[in-house]
Amino acid sequence: MILAEIITNEKGKKVVKIDTIAFSSKRKIDWDGVEQYLKKYVGQKYQIDETDDLIYIGSDFPDEYANSNYSAKAHGTIGKAKANASQVIPELIKIATNITYRKNSDNKHSKNAKFGWYRCTVRFTLPTCDDKGNVIGKNVF
Repeated sequence: MILAEIITNEKGKKVVKIDTIAFSSKRKIDWDGVEQYLKKYVGQKYQIDETDDLIYIGSDFPDEYANSNYSAKAHGTIGKAKANASQVIPELIKIATNITYRKNSDNKHSKNAKFGWYRCTVRFTLPTCDDKGNVIGKNVF
């Protein structure tokens, strides 16, 4: 079963088209479930097409992704999008663009990100469904 495919949008940008909603809830995102799901990526490496850089997934990734301050505040559509994007981490890494570096300025991350952060742009879509589960459109993120 294919969870996603990489497509090109009308502007020539790569987009990960996600076909399945694995984490759906109208009220509360199952971040514990997301964290458990993400553990399958630990120890893997993936390559960014634009730069050929290799990204290694460390053991702290599932916890940071699912329990970050941003995740705690992510409700509704944004929370659901972040939770479901967890299904396609390899594809998102592959299509990453606009990679920028920011020096670490927070003591909280002095051990795990002492040299700083890399940020990038990724694009993905999620299906939107009616009350019966029929796909009626898509949201683009």
